[in-house]
This record gives sequence, C-alpha cells and structure tokens, in this order.
Amino acid sequence: MHPMFYVRRGEVPHKRHTQFRKPDGGLYAEELFGVEGFSGRASLLYHHTPPTQTHAVEKVRDVRIEQSADEASGPHRHRLVNTKDLEPRGDGVTGRIPLFYNSDVTFGVVLPAEPMERYYRNGEADEMYFVHEGSGVLETNFGPIPYGPGDYLVLPIGTTFRLRPAEGLGQRMLWVESPSSIVPPKRYRNDFGQLLEHSPYCERDIRPPDEMAPTLEEGDFVIEVKTRGRVTAYHYKHHPFDLVGWDGHLWPFAFNIGDFEPITGRVHQPPPVHLTFQPRNYVICSFVPRKFDYHPLAIPAPYNHSNINSDEVIYYVAGNFMSRRGVDISSFTIHPAGIPHGPHPGSVEASIGKEATEELAVMIDTFHALHLTRQASELEDDRYPYSWIPPEDGAEHARELSERGPEAFPD
Repeated sequence: MHPMFYVRRGEVPHKRHTQFRKPDGGLYAEELFGVEGFSGRASLLYHHTPPTQTHAVEKVRDVRIEQSADEASGPHRHRLVNTKDLEPRGDGVTGRIPLFYNSDVTFGVVLPAEPMERYYRNGEADEMYFVHEGSGVLETNFGPIPYGPGDYLVLPIGTTFRLRPAEGLGQRMLWVESPSSIVPPKRYRNDFGQLLEHSPYCERDIRPPDEMAPTLEEGDFVIEVKTRGRVTAYHYKHHPFDLVGWDGHLWPFAFNIGDFEPITGRVHQPPPVHLTFQPRNYVICSFVPRKFDYHPLAIPAPYNHSNINSDEVIYYVAGNFMSRRGVDISSFTIHPAGIPHGPHPGSVEASIGKEATEELAVMIDTFHALHLTRQASELEDDRYPYSWIPPEDGAEHARELSERGPEAFPD
C-alpha cells in the first residue's frame, strides 16, 4: 500500500503511545487511525475527549441502489447519460445521485443545494469528490481543505467530514465511493512510496488539510456513519473536531487536475498515460489540455479499440472533444466490455494537423462489469449507440430513431 508522505499538524508527543498531557494535567486521548489492521497506512490523532463517548445511537436510513431495468434485461450497448439539466438538491451526501456501480466502486454526481449540517463518515469506503463547478471548504477532523473547480478531494475511509459550499455559487461534482484506497499508481512510485521523476504529478501538488485549532464546543454533535447498507447516527456532547494534533501517513487531501502534467509522444498515446489514481480493480484518469502528437504523419484522434475486459466511462468537464459529437458537458459516455468503440465519423480526418486540445475530462475504467442505476437509465440518450453511422448515411436513420423514441430499441 502506498505510504502517502508524512504530515504533522498541531501538537503531538515526542514518543507515540506515551503520556501526553493537557495544560490542566489531564491526558489527551490517543487514537490510531489506520487501515488494514495494524499493517497499513495510519495516523495518530490526539483528542481532548475520547472519540468513543457517544450518548445516543439511532438508525437514520437504509442505503440501496436500484439497478436499471433496461440494463438488467435489455441489450448490451454503448450508452450516453446526460446530467446537465439536473437541479441542485440536498447536500454533499443527501443530494448524491448514484449512476454506476459494481463491487469495486460506486459513482455518480451531486449538485449540493445546501451545506452539510451533520457530520458524515463512510465506514466502508474511501470517498472522492471531483469538483466540476463551485468552491467552498471541505471540513475534516484533520483540518479544513479549501476547494475550487478541478479539485479532486480524496477522503480515506473513516474520515469525519462536512462539505460546506460557498454561498451563492453553483456546485456540481462527480463523486466516488471506493472500498479500496484511492492512491497514486504504483508505476509512479519507488520502493519507498516517493513519486518518481516521470510521474505526471508530485508531492508538491498534493494539498493536505490546513492547520486547525481544536474546537471545544459542547452540545449535540451528530456523526452519520455509513456501513453495512445503512446510515447510523452517533450523538456526542463534544465537538468531533477536537484534535490538538495529529501526524502520520493517512489523511484527506486535494489535488487539482490542472496540476496533472500530460504525457505526450510522437504518435497518439494510449489512455494509461492519463492515469491519476489506481484503486483496486479500476482506475481514475485525467484528460487535460495538451500538445498533440508530433510525428509528421500522426493522427491525433484516438484509434478504434475494443474494450474486451473493461468498462470505460468518461465524464466530460470542459472543452471540445475531437473524437465525439453530440456529447454535452456534464455527460457520461459508457463504452462497455466486448464492443469496439472509437472516434465519431469525420473526426479522424478533422484531427490531422491539429496541434493541441483543450479538452478536460475524468475517466473511470473498471475491470469488472459496471451496472447502471435507475437514475442513470432515466438520463440516457438512447440514440447514442447509432452515433457512429456516417452523417450522410445516418441522417435518415437518426430522424427515424428520434421519431420512434424508446421503442426503437427493443429488448
């Protein structure tokens, strides 16, 4: 497991697991915050009040995902899911709209309409927000992380947090839940975990939480914990952000997609050059503005390729995507295993001679089959599987499909 570099905030004792006393002589409460038992990444947190002192526990809600009926029983096909017309709702947790899932990852979008009032902790998965639009502060028990457009916000499993959007600013985010750790790819690290010279980003680009003084308010503070298919509320009389200090290798962070340095070549480079994070059984990639290939006969547009054993999902953030037509910003394209896909008609020839692209996107490729949710199916454009038909041949076909509606695609 990648040992994210060491960070220290606030006050910690010289020696771990030893007496660390408050000014009044009482002991601070030490907490080991770690993954994989006692063998994975960990940090040591020092609380004013033991984090175990809950005085009320209550079930809040069940967490269920509804599979798309069409995806479960209909044809296997390429799909386009357009989220641009969704309205803001809920907060950074209650407003989430799940779109795709399997046992390795669940992801979708959230357009928070309000700040989180209760605190939240995912007890079974890492979490990640990719900030498409908006800014604000991600409050965590490790300290605050200010965020803005293009930020990946990565929260290790068990982190207590609240998402607090800035007032008056629209918010749109891609969100991910990952039972495995969201970490930099192995090929960009040496044996000591340091990011190598050929990595498209380095430790300087990763933003740990800012310093934070302990909050010692008393009242009724609620942490909603997600685990085992339900959310449970734990009530505390002390504030959850009561740390006098912490140090270690496990902590939330921000990384901006603008700090990802693209890898280019004389001919078109394959998608793995965009690899940004590498959890278990899937990858997260960043498509960023970059110079095109410089071989005199280069074709900048991607070549056709078959996804034989992976599902490829791209979320479109900004720019003009040379290989796609009819795909709005804030849309997802899903190119599933077993079916070849490639640039849309005319885009290969049109790409020749182009020197650069300004496209911005996040790609999630899974190595086990993804399922679509009911919400994804409701946002789907059923004409997308036919978008590779050349315009001169496909105009009449497209009109026919548009007029016939969903019945044009029998199960």
